[in-house]
Amino acid sequence: MMKYNGVDFDTYLKNYPDQNGFFGKYGGAYVSDELKKAMEEITQAYYTICKSSKFVGELRRIRKEFQGRPTPISYLERLSGSIGNVQIYVKREDLNHTGAHKLNHCMGEALLAKYMGKKKVIAETGAGQHGVALATAAAYFGLECDIYMGAVDIKKQAPNVARMKILGANVVEVTDGLQTLKEAVDAAFAAYCNEYRDAIYCIGSVVGPHPFPMMVRDFQSVVGIEAREQFLDMTGELPDAIVACVGGGSNAAGFFSGFLNDPVDIYGVEPLGRGPKMGDHAASLKYGTEGIMHGFNSIMLKDENGDPAPVYSVASGLDYPSSGPEHAFLHDLGRVKYDVINDEETIDAFYTLSRMEGIIPAIESAHAVAYGIKLAKQMGKGSVLVNLSGRGDKDMDYVIEKYGIRE
Repeated sequence: MMKYNGVDFDTYLKNYPDQNGFFGKYGGAYVSDELKKAMEEITQAYYTICKSSKFVGELRRIRKEFQGRPTPISYLERLSGSIGNVQIYVKREDLNHTGAHKLNHCMGEALLAKYMGKKKVIAETGAGQHGVALATAAAYFGLECDIYMGAVDIKKQAPNVARMKILGANVVEVTDGLQTLKEAVDAAFAAYCNEYRDAIYCIGSVVGPHPFPMMVRDFQSVVGIEAREQFLDMTGELPDAIVACVGGGSNAAGFFSGFLNDPVDIYGVEPLGRGPKMGDHAASLKYGTEGIMHGFNSIMLKDENGDPAPVYSVASGLDYPSSGPEHAFLHDLGRVKYDVINDEETIDAFYTLSRMEGIIPAIESAHAVAYGIKLAKQMGKGSVLVNLSGRGDKDMDYVIEKYGIRE
């Protein structure tokens, strides 16, 4: 039994969030009365449908026959050998259909929408992986799909924009503010407020009003469940440490959930970007304070007026000024250690993994790889399991244009 600050992790997943969607003081549903009814409708549908054998059986079939799950764990032999006595492994979510972990919750959310009789799914996307995954799910289930994406990210992630359009999604360019992920969420949320009777908002991370942080974590928990079982089967023991990148935190929440009650060190990696100055990073858990945005209470980066601060990351999927409420809770409890990796370390890891192991990671995932390498050098012995949350096809043009091909 694992306890941190009075929280029993043996029963943690049953007790958190509570019935009002709170992880301690974080979470909740800070929305209008009208939208609160829509949130309650989704909550009740989720609690009812997701406990039915028909829903669970259909989702399991989809994961096996359509997504290609379970995804494997790969041992990074050459990289490990270059470091010393620490063995580094990666959970290969880059091999999940569409190239990232995002399809795990998108298929669940779209299936839920279908069961609820909705005709459309609405979402935001940063790096485009969530948008591609939801467009894929919408095509699979025959649903309309609107994806809101910041103009800056549209330029950075052209391959994913093309994929969304080929899949039949309507990609809506957002030109407000910094034209990145936060503004895309704003626009998608506003659109949902007008269309909630016929549509469902499929949030791309463990953020937003209840029940989304819980739903997305639960759908993503397949990653942690698989990884724990696979690692034990491969090595006969648990990893000494696990690592995942954290923006909103969907891949990390699902991955961590499989190990929270184990004697395993857990690390969440935020983007330090160009440095600690406001506007140069998106490390909300390291530099932020408690605050409400997009319908939930968490730890967020604020400007001098208390509004969401401008943020930056080389990874479009991590440049969000807050983090999921469960991550804020685990941060305060001390169960998960949240640390940072900067752009330069990330790009170094991007090339290192590509050259040494033949795996091109998403820039988001390269943050976790960089931290896993750094951690392995500090540990001296043992094992590290990194969640490789996505593949880097979407990032290659951007990396070559900005950083060049490294010799």
